[in-house]
Amino acid sequence: MSAGSGAPRRGRGASGASTVVLLAVFVVGMVLVVGAARVGVALLTRARAQTAADAAALAAADALALGRGAATARSDAAETAADNGARLVGCDCAGPRVTVTVEIDAPGLGRVARVDASAEVDGPVIPAP
Repeated sequence: MSAGSGAPRRGRGASGASTVVLLAVFVVGMVLVVGAARVGVALLTRARAQTAADAAALAAADALALGRGAATARSDAAETAADNGARLVGCDCAGPRVTVTVEIDAPGLGRVARVDASAEVDGPVIPAP
């Protein structure tokens, strides 16, 4: 048999092509990982904002149930939101139903998670002393 017959030989270009394909797969994988991390940060920020809003609404409703008034209810809601890493941006503390709005900055995304929550005073309100 001569050197030219038999199985075809791979040229130098074949190993270069596989390197390019492997690099492309790596880049696509990294893009997917970064995208998944950003989605995770957004979901975590939203959950933190919801927790802060729920706690702030409950704090405001508690103040109203104890007869402390709307100004104290708003102050308690703001303090509770801050304790949970959020900012109180709205509080409707009139009447037995409290509705609050809080914001939390999403780290690394340049976005803000804004969430509403409400709580209701049910039953007798304790008069202020």
